[in-house]
Amino acid sequence: MWLRINQQSVFLAVLISCLMILLHGCKTIPTATQSDAVATTVLFDPATSPQKAPAYDFNILGRIAIQDEKQSFSGSFRWEHLAESDEILLFTPWGQAVAEITKDQEGVRLITSKLEAYYATDAENLTEQILGWRLPLDGLQYWIQGIHSPLTTAEKDLNRQNQLLAIRQDGWHIHYNRFTQTPGGSVPLPKIINLFYENQNLKIRLIVDDWKVQ
Repeated sequence: MWLRINQQSVFLAVLISCLMILLHGCKTIPTATQSDAVATTVLFDPATSPQKAPAYDFNILGRIAIQDEKQSFSGSFRWEHLAESDEILLFTPWGQAVAEITKDQEGVRLITSKLEAYYATDAENLTEQILGWRLPLDGLQYWIQGIHSPLTTAEKDLNRQNQLLAIRQDGWHIHYNRFTQTPGGSVPLPKIINLFYENQNLKIRLIVDDWKVQ
């Protein structure tokens, strides 16, 4: 049995198939949504009385990834922040201790996995000297909660829903990828944060797995 095929019909079928493939491929191209687009950038001057705006106390567990031109590191962390002190524990992916960083009114102390202790007046320079990358503890205690530090000038990007997209402060770019609602909390807190230090091409990615705000 022979079927007579019209050439015009074949051409039309091929054209429709190509268009369907093209449209299907277009779906894979990421586009900026309304919630991702920056609608407003707000500039904040340093507070006149920054001591009256401390970061809230918190205790968090999470994962961390570090990358720059010389090295990369990934692991987990535990951070307890109080009004007068900080304690950060860094671990390898297998749970081995990498460093303990503590800060109080006397300064900053870093203890390595070899139990070697180092002291300095600020965490950012100390971690760079000992670990090879900067940890901006003074600003991060605020950024981790989705707020800017009141100590220095800051810029904040907001979307049309007035939700936070990014903070730029002290040479750091902080981008917020996801927020999470904590039990009993009225305001969503950051879940995934990407930090970029423009002077050294340093990237830090933080994923908070457990939030406890006091």
